[in-house]
Amino acid sequence: MAADNFLQTVIKELENYDGDEVRIMEVCGTHTAAISENGIPSMLSPKIKLISGPGCPVCVTVTAVIDRLVELSLTENTCVLTFGDLIRVKGSKMSLADAKAEGAKVRMLYSPMESIALAKENPGTNYVFAAIGFETTTPVYAMVLEKAMAENITNLKLLTSLKTMPEVIRWVVNNAGGIDGFIAPGHVAAVTGEGVFRDLAKELGIPFVVSGFEGEQLLLTIYALVKMKGKGGFKNLYKQVVTPNGNEKAKECVEKYFECADSSWRGMGKIKGSGMVLREEFRTYDAGSIGLDEDHMPPGCSCEKVLVGKISPSQCPLFGKSCTPDNAHGACMVSTEGSCYNYYISGRK
Repeated sequence: MAADNFLQTVIKELENYDGDEVRIMEVCGTHTAAISENGIPSMLSPKIKLISGPGCPVCVTVTAVIDRLVELSLTENTCVLTFGDLIRVKGSKMSLADAKAEGAKVRMLYSPMESIALAKENPGTNYVFAAIGFETTTPVYAMVLEKAMAENITNLKLLTSLKTMPEVIRWVVNNAGGIDGFIAPGHVAAVTGEGVFRDLAKELGIPFVVSGFEGEQLLLTIYALVKMKGKGGFKNLYKQVVTPNGNEKAKECVEKYFECADSSWRGMGKIKGSGMVLREEFRTYDAGSIGLDEDHMPPGCSCEKVLVGKISPSQCPLFGKSCTPDNAHGACMVSTEGSCYNYYISGRK
């Protein structure tokens, strides 16, 4: 009963907040979706602004990666494996869905480990898995590689576009600015440990709160960040999953197969040390990931401003007009974790 009363107090205080404007950024696509699904923006004072940052892996993937995947899918005896959202993201000329309509081999999977069985069952086909994501999914790709090597599977490769969170958060603070607090990504922190975000809070002088994904947890996280505005600091409100040191086994597996590298982000260019690539000794399993830096925004698309909080999705001239989930121009409207998609389906302004 006491917990319920406290939550009601939190909701009332957030609704009636009348202090200085607070701009809070979440850097996790699952948080973006959960915030919309729980109707949280409608529960907040107009002086509390929630901003979706570069936390959707599909949204931050540059067009050069899509172009390479399209090229591979049109190559004889080659099939590209990917998750659903990435299929509809346009490269400089076409998407994987467009390529498939022209006869390319593209197949959607629900788990990267499915690629092992496919490669074993069809030794005459070369498979390329579109390995995109953050610290959360990189360990899974490391395990795919380990299993492929253990079973001597040679017809499976990875095209990687793997990102890391700390460097892009620094980039946003230094180049976009105006952020008063961060909802730290719970899934990423479960792998890296809370220390990464505790250190960022100290370095940047901006509060970070690690959150889970339930509506109540997110409301408590936002409440904590509002209270911490201007003071810096760190809190972990997801201790049941996020520990100080994270998942050591997952980190060791990643360290074995991947190394840190510069990486290009949609609309942000190349950010030093913000990506992971296969180590030199494992590059025979790479499908041409190095040097995929070019990025072409569709005409009129403002994804590059939306991703760093310079504008809200509804301020893009294409939003809700020529760009909708059924006819997406930019990656932020394609992905179910994208800020434009979630603004659109929830009716946010």
